[in-house]
Amino acid sequence: MAERHRHPRGIIDTSVVIDLEMIDPGYLPVELAISSMTMAELAAGPHATDDVSERARRQDRLQRTEAVFDPLPFDVEAARAYGRVFAAIVATGRKAPGARAIDLLIAATACAAQLPLYTRNAEDFIGLDGVVEVIAI
Repeated sequence: MAERHRHPRGIIDTSVVIDLEMIDPGYLPVELAISSMTMAELAAGPHATDDVSERARRQDRLQRTEAVFDPLPFDVEAARAYGRVFAAIVATGRKAPGARAIDLLIAATACAAQLPLYTRNAEDFIGLDGVVEVIAI
């Protein structure tokens, strides 16, 4: 079996955080990073369901993630990178970001940090070639 190339560091998006325990580590970068935008999505998660068991699972995931990661901030560099991300999406003919805006803020964080972005939802990042390396897992 051929050895997979693993980036030394990469940003995992919220979809990867949610499925992290089920993903073969060989598909991930050696060092995992997350964006503060992922923390925001995870913080909203428990409030987005009426199911008590699911709310508890989401709260547990949030607390475990907070304990393990020191998120990369959405800072001035990420804000500038968001302009590039936004322009790349609009250039594909897709509508300006709406419901998936947080995904693009995560992509902007990866762009600013010059790190690849690992996702379970690559279709959310179509059109970002040359702006950020998106790795579907």
